[in-house]
Amino acid sequence: MRRTCLSCTSLVRGVAGATVLALNSQAFAADEAGATLVAPFGYALDRQETVTLALAFAVFGFSVISALLLMRTRLRAAAQETRLRTDVQNLQAEADRFRALLFAEPQVLISWPAGDSRPQISGDTALVLPPEVQASQPQRVLAFGTWLPPEPALQMDHAVDRLLDQGESFVLNLVTSGGRAIEAMGRAVGGQAVVRIRDLAGLRRDLAETSLRLRALQDETEMLRGFAVAAPWPIWTRRADGALAFANDAYARATDATNSADAIGRNLELLDSAGRAAMARALADNTDFAGRLPIVVGGERRFYDVRALKVSGGSAGIAVDASEAAELHAALERMAEAHRRTLDQLSSGVAVFDGQRRLAFYNDSYRKLFDLDRTFLDSNPDDSSVLDRLRAARKLPEERDFRAWKAKLHEAYHAVEPEKHVWYLPDGRALSIVTTPNPEGGVTYLFDDVTESLDLRRRYGGLIDVQRETLDNLSEAVAVFGSNGCAQLFNPPFARMWQLSTDALKTEPHIEAVEAWCRPLYDDAVFWQALRGAITGIDDRRHVLLKIERKDGSVLSCRTMPLPDGATMLTFQDITDAENVERALRERNEALETADRIKIGFVNHVSYQLRSPLTSIIGFAHFLNDSSTGPLTPKQAEYVNYITASTNVLMAIISNILDLASIDAGAMALNLGQVNVRSAIEQATEGVQDRLARDHIALQVDADPSIGSFVGDERRVVQVLYNLLANAVDFSPPNTAVRLVVRKSSDKVSFTVSDSGPGIAAGVKDKMFDMFESHSEGSRHRGAGLGLSLVRSFVELHGGKVLVDTVAGRGTSVTCEFPIEQTAQRNAAE
Repeated sequence: MRRTCLSCTSLVRGVAGATVLALNSQAFAADEAGATLVAPFGYALDRQETVTLALAFAVFGFSVISALLLMRTRLRAAAQETRLRTDVQNLQAEADRFRALLFAEPQVLISWPAGDSRPQISGDTALVLPPEVQASQPQRVLAFGTWLPPEPALQMDHAVDRLLDQGESFVLNLVTSGGRAIEAMGRAVGGQAVVRIRDLAGLRRDLAETSLRLRALQDETEMLRGFAVAAPWPIWTRRADGALAFANDAYARATDATNSADAIGRNLELLDSAGRAAMARALADNTDFAGRLPIVVGGERRFYDVRALKVSGGSAGIAVDASEAAELHAALERMAEAHRRTLDQLSSGVAVFDGQRRLAFYNDSYRKLFDLDRTFLDSNPDDSSVLDRLRAARKLPEERDFRAWKAKLHEAYHAVEPEKHVWYLPDGRALSIVTTPNPEGGVTYLFDDVTESLDLRRRYGGLIDVQRETLDNLSEAVAVFGSNGCAQLFNPPFARMWQLSTDALKTEPHIEAVEAWCRPLYDDAVFWQALRGAITGIDDRRHVLLKIERKDGSVLSCRTMPLPDGATMLTFQDITDAENVERALRERNEALETADRIKIGFVNHVSYQLRSPLTSIIGFAHFLNDSSTGPLTPKQAEYVNYITASTNVLMAIISNILDLASIDAGAMALNLGQVNVRSAIEQATEGVQDRLARDHIALQVDADPSIGSFVGDERRVVQVLYNLLANAVDFSPPNTAVRLVVRKSSDKVSFTVSDSGPGIAAGVKDKMFDMFESHSEGSRHRGAGLGLSLVRSFVELHGGKVLVDTVAGRGTSVTCEFPIEQTAQRNAAE
């Protein structure tokens, strides 16, 4: 405003001066030229008029300037008044603040300005004066004797006097006549004496409250400090210079310090340099630091969630072990990845759309099912775009109203339960689609190609029809009972065999009802109980095979068959004719076995009865042939030799019969030991030397000199070889050869005896090892038919076997194989 007034004044002054000067100049110029002055408005002026006009302009300018100056003076006065009023208001507000601060507690102020003996009293005089006095005469506060006992009043008077006279300060703790504790403080301040009287009870109360708050704060601090010290997570504080100010025991353990004091004294660092640098940058920017950092604790690298924040005087931080959370997070990621890999391996197509209906996941089966481009699928298209592309490729069902069909399909995004659809595509495929709402929003589509399944179902239905026709035309009676014991399936023969109503069986009766209907034909409680158990049993489901003979004379074979679905198939077959034939055959077999037992018993009995007198005959024959009994005539000696030879043959036959009887009775045991092959051959060939010489037959032995031995009964092995050689000699023509070939392998020893006889007829080959079977086939053989039977029995007792190779007219080869080791002793021939 002041600058504006000054500018206006200068402007007016300039205009007025310029006007006067211009007019004067024109006037003087016209006067000198002797011409008339022309005014600006077109009037001609003489000199007198010009001077008058100039004076008028000057007076006008002076008036304007005077008005402007007066206006400026008034404006200055108004501004100064405004400033003074503002200063007074500010001073008054500040004084009010000081007064409110000063009298925040009950007190009285008494002040004596310099050079003035009249005191000014302010404050709450009720602190020292009675109510009836302080209301009417507040100046009575200076009469100390009115509210103080005599002695304190005298102390107060002297102290005030010294303050007023000498400016000596004082502080007195007094008790009023009313028993109130007060404090009187005098001091010279700013050229005046001031006495302040305040209530000590309120101060003490404030001090007590402050002490309580301080104690609570200390308790809270100690509690927080104790929590920080005992916390299992490293907690620390640092000063502004980065030095460690506090560390708990967990921090000390993590830094391998002896204790927290050791960690603070050595200023040990918990984080590595990179972690400390990141934390320092965050705190320097006045932001909190949070991060998951690796920390080596006890020689083990673990992850901690570290948080640090800036506080007054430094920073504070805490590190929480997040290794388990990190492991769980990693495990969750691995599980999610495993689920993704599993979904990729599924034959079902899987497509997951998120809450925005965009494709979030798909597996390879989904892409192959619809032959979609991988680039298109990886661009996360929305559900509608995918359907539009499939429709364009004719891989969606042909719908009349595609928009309504798609809207109905998209209702899955708002559904609660899964829904199932079947799409029949134009290319002939049938797809099963299951839409499952996701808890976090979106839908999961599961696609399965059920074309083959539907085809199998159709073929299965046809197969069931074929099976039913087959069952209906079987001669056997068939019924299928479910796991609940009710009849599910039956064929007509079942109803005819048990004389049951077809309509009644169609009602799926229980096995107990069927049992009641069938009891008139067969009433056996044990049979029906076993049948019920096989059909309704849960734990012990096994095959049951029974044979029953009904009251009408028919014989039935009953069989139960547990089925995989828990049902049981029951079949009945009429075996009356077969049973009659079997009975006849069984009776005949029993008669034959009885005759065979009688034959064996008779042979054993006769053998034992003949052996004793035969032994006596042999003994007497040897006795007669002995020279000590006296000489015999040549004819007598010949007869004795005939008797000895015949009795030896008869004794051999009886011994063979007894051996066979022992084998048949299972009473023979082998005397196992090492059998020397060469020795056994020599013993066997020695017994047939007389026959070889008599018939001019050569014996050819083919055996390795180092063939060694095997485990067996040497006596029985020699007996086997003797019988084979004797049989071969008997069937060989004169002037031929009998061949014995011995071979040893890793697990067996084989003896092969070959002759050049007529061979064995096909009809005789199967009987050649039977007892008492003897066929001469045109040879000199006249045996009892026991040799080969003994051969097979002894070989089989050793765990070996006998092989026969014969060609009509070209001889026979018999091979006996003995195992090298006897793993188990056999007590009887099989």
